[in-house]
Amino acid sequence: MELGILYGISVGSGDPELITVKGLRILQTSPVVAFPAGTNNCPGIAENIISSWLLPQQKILPLEFPYVQDIARLQIAWQKTAQQVWHYLNQGVNVAFACLGDISFYSTFTYLAQTLQQLHPKAKVETVPGVCSPMAIASVLKIPLVVNHQKLAILPAIHTISEIEATLEWAEVVILLKVSSVYQQVWQILKERNLLNSSWIVEKATFPEQKIYDDLSNCPELNLSYFSILLIKQ
Repeated sequence: MELGILYGISVGSGDPELITVKGLRILQTSPVVAFPAGTNNCPGIAENIISSWLLPQQKILPLEFPYVQDIARLQIAWQKTAQQVWHYLNQGVNVAFACLGDISFYSTFTYLAQTLQQLHPKAKVETVPGVCSPMAIASVLKIPLVVNHQKLAILPAIHTISEIEATLEWAEVVILLKVSSVYQQVWQILKERNLLNSSWIVEKATFPEQKIYDDLSNCPELNLSYFSILLIKQ
C-alpha cells in the first residue's frame, strides 16, 4: 500500500482568503486536516482561519505543541504528534497540516516534519508556500517592503537591545517580530535615531481585530499583543 502524504499548507497571516489556490485544493481534498491545538480548550489560530474552508466529511486532528522553551518537552511533543500523523499516513491517508503564515517561516511544522522523517524515513512530506507576516504588514500599510538595493533584516525576537542597534547599522529596513516584550526599550532607540516617524506597528495583521500604529512619536508605551510586528525604514 502506498503511504499517505503529509502536506504543510501555508494558510496566510489571518485573512482566510490569503490561502493559495493550490493550498485550498489540497486542504479540501485531504481526508485529515491537522493544526496546532488552541489553548484552554479554545480553537487554535490556524483552525479559525481554515474553518470556513473545511468540509463535513473531513476529520480534524488538533495537535498539542506546548508553548515552552524547554527542548526536552518540545521533543516529546514533536515525537507524539509525529506518531499521530504517521497513524494515518501509514494507512495511505493524506494529512494536511494548516500553518499560520508561511510553512517555512519560523513554523512549528518544520519540527513536526523533521521528527516524522527521523522516526519514519519513508514518510513523504510536501509543502505549499504562502503569505507570511512581513509581507502582510507591507500590504496592510500600503507601502513596499523593500525597493531597489535596500537591505532587509528580520529579527524573530530581541534578546539584547544591542542586537537591534547592530542591525540598524547596516539594514535599511528592519522588521521586529515579537516586539511587545521589548517595545519600550526599542522605542527609546528609535527616538534617539529619529526613526519614530518612519516606523510602524501592525498588530494582528489581516485579522478582523487588526490595529495599526503609524505615528510612534507619542507612543512610548503600548499594550501590544504577542502578534505585533514593528517595521522600521531608515
